[in-house]
Amino acid sequence: MHKYIFLSALIMLFCCCESEEVEEVPPNIVLFLVDDMGWQDTSVPFYSERTPFNDRYHTPNMEKLAAQGMKFTQAYATPVCSPTRVSLMTGMNAARHRVTNWTLRKDSIQPMEKNHDSLKFPKWNVNGLSPVAGDPKSVHAMPLPQALHDIGYYTVHAGKAHLGAIGTPGENPLNLGFDINIAGHAAGAPESYLGTENFGNGKKGKEIWAVPGLEEYHGKDIFLTEAITQEALKSLDSVAGTQQPFFLYMSHYAVHTPIMGDERFVQKYLEKGLDSTEARYASMVEGMDKSLGDIMKYLDEKEISENTVVLFMSDNGGLSAHARGGEPHTHNMPLSSGKGSMREGGIREPMLVKWPEKIEPNSTSSYQVIIEDFYPSILEMAGIDSLNTVQKVDGQSFVSVLKGEKEYEGVRPLVWHYPNEWGPSGPGIGAASAIRKGGFKLIYYHESQEMELFNLKEDIGETKNLVEVDTLRTRELAQNLSDYLKDVDAQMPILKGTDEKVPYPVDVLSKEFQE
Repeated sequence: MHKYIFLSALIMLFCCCESEEVEEVPPNIVLFLVDDMGWQDTSVPFYSERTPFNDRYHTPNMEKLAAQGMKFTQAYATPVCSPTRVSLMTGMNAARHRVTNWTLRKDSIQPMEKNHDSLKFPKWNVNGLSPVAGDPKSVHAMPLPQALHDIGYYTVHAGKAHLGAIGTPGENPLNLGFDINIAGHAAGAPESYLGTENFGNGKKGKEIWAVPGLEEYHGKDIFLTEAITQEALKSLDSVAGTQQPFFLYMSHYAVHTPIMGDERFVQKYLEKGLDSTEARYASMVEGMDKSLGDIMKYLDEKEISENTVVLFMSDNGGLSAHARGGEPHTHNMPLSSGKGSMREGGIREPMLVKWPEKIEPNSTSSYQVIIEDFYPSILEMAGIDSLNTVQKVDGQSFVSVLKGEKEYEGVRPLVWHYPNEWGPSGPGIGAASAIRKGGFKLIYYHESQEMELFNLKEDIGETKNLVEVDTLRTRELAQNLSDYLKDVDAQMPILKGTDEKVPYPVDVLSKEFQE
C-alpha cells in the first residue's frame, strides 16, 4: 500500500538550471451524503430537460457545485439506506455483503419480514458492518475511513451512521476508523429535527431515535441539519490548512422522515402553492443545500478548496410511497416509483463531483456508477494504489471518468439484490433482484417470479415491459443476473407454499420454456 508522508511540501531550489520538485499533498475529501433525496429533489436538472420539480426546489449550492464539477446523470444506490451505506463503506455489492435491509435491533430481522404472507426471508446480516472478524450476522470488512485513517487522514463522521445494529461494534463510527463522531448511532432517522425539542431526547419511549451528542443545541431554535453542519466545520478547524488532509463524511439525516419544516425556508414554498407537507419537505431540501453551501464557503475561507474533492450523493431514491403530499409514486417523475423500489425512482440518484484541476467544470457524464464504486474511487483520490482488504471489492473506480479519460462502453452490468420486505407497496417495491446492462434493465420479483424488461434509453419511465417482446435479451439478462447471484452466494427467500428457495430467474425461464 502506498503511503504518503505528510510533511510540508518541499521546494528544492538549487540554481537556475535545476528543476523544481514539489511533493504533492493529497486532497482533502468531503463526501456529502443525503438521506432519501430523489433524483428530482433539486433545481439541478439530471434529466435531459428541466422538469416542474426542478423549478419547485431551490438548491443554489448544488447548482454551484455542478457548475464547478461533473454531474452524473446515471448514478445508482440501493432501494433502502443501510445496504447503500455498507456498500459505500466496503466497496461490496449488497448481494455479497448481505446487509440487504435497514438495520436497527441486534440479531433481529425487521418486523414486516416476520409474518409475510408467502415468503420466509433469509437471515441476512442484520447486525451490519463490523471491523472485526467473527461477529455474528455482520459483514467483516476494512471500512473506508479506516483505510484513510491508516495513511494519515483526519476522519470525521457527521450525521447519520446507520451502519450497525444497537449493541454491535458497527453502531459506533469511532470503531470504523473515524477520529470524530458527531450525532451518529444505530438509528436511521431522528425523532425530531428541532433543537427546541432536543432532537427527540427526553421523549419517553423514543430513546432509540433521539439524536445523540448535540446537547449544546438543546432548547435552541435550530434545525438538526444546521446544528450538525456547525459541529462538522468546528471539528475541521484543527487541521484545515495544515499538511494533514481530512476526510469529512457529511451524512445528513435530512431529508428522511419525519417531514418537519425548516422555518428558515418553509414560507416561500407555501407561497408557491405547495401543500403543507410538500412545503416542509422542500424546506428540508433547501436546508440541506445551505449546509452544502456552508461547507463550500468554509473551504474557500480556509483557502483549501483548490485541494479538496467534494462528492455529493444520495443513499436511495426519493420517498414517494407514503408520508408525502400529493399522489404516491409520482414524486420522482419521469422516473417510476421511489424509495424501496427496484424501479429507477428507487435507485437513481443525484450525483456531483468537484475536483479542481482534475475535472472539467460544468461537465456532464452519462457513465453508469453504482454506490460501491465510491470506495475504490475515494481510495484512488487519496493516493492508495493498492490495499489488502479482507473483503472482495466489487466497485470500480470512476476516477478516470472524472478526468475525462474513459467513456462508458455499455458492457459493465450493475446488479441490485433485495431479498427482503420494506413494508409499503407500489411499482417495483418488494423482494426483488435487478440487473442493468447497457440501456436495458431486468427486474425479477421473488414472490411472483415475474420479470420486467425495460429499455431505459427509450423508456426512462419504465412504462413498457418488453419481456414478451424481446425474449432473447430477457434470457441473456436473466442468465447474467443468475450467474452473479450464484457467484456471490446471494441469499434468496423461501416460498412458504413449497418450503423451497425462490429459484434464480434463469431457472424460471427454463421451466417456462419446457412447459
